[in-house]
Amino acid sequence: MLAPATCCLCQGGGQPAEGLWGLDLCEHCLAACPAVPQACPRCASRLAPAGFCADCTVYPPPFDATFACAAYEHPVDHLVRELKFRNALPHARVLGMLLAQRRRAAPAALPDCVIPIPLHRDRYIQRGFNQAEEIARHAARSLGLPLRSRLLQRTRATPEQSGLAATARRQNLHGAFAVTARLAGRQVALVDDVLTTGSTVAEAARTLKAAGAARVEVWVAARALETTPI
Repeated sequence: MLAPATCCLCQGGGQPAEGLWGLDLCEHCLAACPAVPQACPRCASRLAPAGFCADCTVYPPPFDATFACAAYEHPVDHLVRELKFRNALPHARVLGMLLAQRRRAAPAALPDCVIPIPLHRDRYIQRGFNQAEEIARHAARSLGLPLRSRLLQRTRATPEQSGLAATARRQNLHGAFAVTARLAGRQVALVDDVLTTGSTVAEAARTLKAAGAARVEVWVAARALETTPI
């Protein structure tokens, strides 16, 4: 009653949801969030009208499935940018709750834990928070799953991925992650804000699989389509 849900886009009334505060997104703005069309279940690429896309069929990535809330287009791109670059932390709760709804609707069993893509210490100090961790925190809470923020670490600072070609992104991230504990057959969810070429989550998933993870799902707030500038 004291803090009713308020849409973070139009400032209208939000929606009721699980928990105390509701969803800070109205029905109209939620309907305006563009879905990922004809998505490949492994990488969430729109190149696949049915089944896996050609790339995932020929060269399967180290992760097993991808769940994306929406396409990285207006108004979702606004929510992500405001969170990442203008410290709009309430947007993380909206994106995390939407991500939880997206995953809850899937028939597959939920993973054992949720792991955010980490920032290097220097980037964390500069930004003051990790946007992937903030999204993951709310998604995990909504689904009743443990959040393992320290299990995956970034061992070296890397240049920003934005603006780099796919090959440069892969080279930029090679060997950039490490785990702090063995996973021994666990099923995990790897959370990030935006999935573009998949280089970041692929390197992180490869590291988790090497530590014993049996299945790695990728959960992202938004999936960049082929024509989307990042």
